[in-house]
Amino acid sequence: MMTSPPSASDLTLMGDGAQFVPAGALKVLDELGAALAKLPSDQAGVRIHGVSALSAVLGASGVVGSIAEALMGRKCAPVRAILFDKTATTNWALAWHQDRTICVKQRLPVDGFGPWTIKRGLQHVAPPYDLLARMVTLRVHLDDVPAQNAPLLIALGSHLAGKLEVDAYADVLEQCNAFACLAKAGDVWAYATPILHASAVATNPRRRRVLQVDYSADELPGGLEWLGV
Repeated sequence: MMTSPPSASDLTLMGDGAQFVPAGALKVLDELGAALAKLPSDQAGVRIHGVSALSAVLGASGVVGSIAEALMGRKCAPVRAILFDKTATTNWALAWHQDRTICVKQRLPVDGFGPWTIKRGLQHVAPPYDLLARMVTLRVHLDDVPAQNAPLLIALGSHLAGKLEVDAYADVLEQCNAFACLAKAGDVWAYATPILHASAVATNPRRRRVLQVDYSADELPGGLEWLGV
């Protein structure tokens, strides 16, 4: 018997790997827009560090951070932020993938951490998968994202499949329904950081700014430190 696809309100972070928070950031939308206004708009993704105006909003007691706190507990903190600013001239696509790296202050030899990479001048490393599995990522929408404006696509439940090799993606996608995360400006989507996800090219491109913030409640071992936001 055919079943109808789930609606956004049906999804849960634990079971599906994603949870919708309508209007979760609406009351700080102007504040966020002002804080991010000076960042470059011609890059696929701008990694953010040192924007002081974001601290109060993204911290555990802030409007956005309190969403993460409700999902993860009081020890959570924002550990990385990226602004995606998709427009008609910067209209890119991302193939299905898992997020695999974290951003740290400096490179140190610690078992289980590696390989190391530099992204936009910031030190990144792939941590043990179980650390990623405990993280939550919030996507704060500064603009409307209808179906024609490249919403995030997620494979429901794929966060439970563990660390995946690229050649396993097709099998997982056959078992996990793909879901388009539509949004209005001010909406927030929370998802399990290692969920399998993608983004298509917008078919009717309009500005689509998304502030993506990773949260963790873990302290890093061996002297490693989160760079933070």
